[in-house]
Amino acid sequence: MKHKGIDKEVALKQIENFRNGFPFLSIVRPVCIGDGLESLPESRSKELAERYDRLSAGKKIVKFVPASGAATRMFKDLYEYLDGKESAAAEKVCSNIDKFAFYERLKEVVPDMSDKKALVEGIIGDKGLGYGSLPKGLLLFHRYDDSSATPFEEHLVEGAIYASSEGVSRIHFTVSPEHKEKFEELARKVLPEYEKRYGIKYEISYSEQKPSTDTIAVNEDFTPFRNSDGSLLFRPAGHGALLANLDDIDADIVFIKTIDNVTHRSHMGDTVTYKKALAAILLDAQSEIFALLDRFEKGTDATLIAEAEELLTKKFAVTLPDAYGTMSPEKKAEYLKGKLDRPIRVCGMVRNEGEPGGGPFFARNADGSVSLQIAESSQIAPEDKHLMQQSTHFNPVDLVCGLKNHKSQKFELKNFIDHSTGFISKKSKDGKDLLAQELPGLWNGSMSDWNTLFVEVPITTFNPVKVVADLLRPAHLA
Repeated sequence: MKHKGIDKEVALKQIENFRNGFPFLSIVRPVCIGDGLESLPESRSKELAERYDRLSAGKKIVKFVPASGAATRMFKDLYEYLDGKESAAAEKVCSNIDKFAFYERLKEVVPDMSDKKALVEGIIGDKGLGYGSLPKGLLLFHRYDDSSATPFEEHLVEGAIYASSEGVSRIHFTVSPEHKEKFEELARKVLPEYEKRYGIKYEISYSEQKPSTDTIAVNEDFTPFRNSDGSLLFRPAGHGALLANLDDIDADIVFIKTIDNVTHRSHMGDTVTYKKALAAILLDAQSEIFALLDRFEKGTDATLIAEAEELLTKKFAVTLPDAYGTMSPEKKAEYLKGKLDRPIRVCGMVRNEGEPGGGPFFARNADGSVSLQIAESSQIAPEDKHLMQQSTHFNPVDLVCGLKNHKSQKFELKNFIDHSTGFISKKSKDGKDLLAQELPGLWNGSMSDWNTLFVEVPITTFNPVKVVADLLRPAHLA
């Protein structure tokens, strides 16, 4: 534990979590348009995008891209096909092979393109393209007239268009240690071309999931699980562990978007417009909060308290706790300042068309208040499942964040986590069953105590590649 930087008390608390379990989120109702979710007419979104272009001048902007892990699950159907299982998905890939951006490169390693087994082995095998062991960010996703591009490159394009300031685009990728060198190699190869094309300089940085965020694994009787050599087993704790990486970012505006949620440049218009619109909404909300906090520092009066109440309840859809009504003016001021002086996030939400993802809900907090939260299905009690079925939207991991306070000081993000929102799952190692624990999700419990706004964005901004056949969807083709 010392080697990993894990405090003994933290590990003991994690074991206690295994014993006690995590409570379900106290869901009040699903969010919908007009009740916790803002819908933007096209004209309004364009107006906000133009406003962002003005407001962002001089701001330090970072695009934060979770890009860890191999793309093994993306090729699950192809692996099963090689194991002898009939697969309609594998047949679809083989019959449309010439439509994939990696087709030309595949032809170089597969002499007989009519041999389906050789074709599949050529895609995922180490003697071919080796895509089964590479991260998604390094796979060829999109084809253009004279080249093909990886998600890494598509994020460079997005960064140049909406996440740049003063001629610099800063993009941070969280990567696995075994893949970092390959990302750096690709960056060295392509950055000069993209800098020339967009007339910009890139500052690309990388970080790895910190060993100190790993969580202890236990046997089914809650005793610590030990490896064959007797050492304790610690496991990566899910995307919530990346909060520590996000906390290291020094920026005025941070865009968060996963590595595989990119689109062909010919379809990128909505993505750019709505990213900018979300950021303008963030900056406007931040300005309102900062103005109130500056006034609170000079003194408190009934007018200021009323304005703060209105901002929290109307703009941020917070329901104040019952106890608030019995507080003295001084206590109310302290409570309101605490609620205002927090990190802020604006989250894009798309209409639920059957894709998996966390949904937007009103949830009750430990202090009795009700606020906007993103909840995963596993966080919702069986008796509340009907509320999830009523939910009309879900979160595609489309966030714009403000991580600094009204004095331009960075918040300590660990202070705003709801630690009761972790996850427990069943895993195995060396043929032995174990229980694993994930930290509160990055955009779920890790941001539970943030000021939050939900904004509807069009489904055209959500184009994840979960399986290789997703690359045949129109959003990924010219």
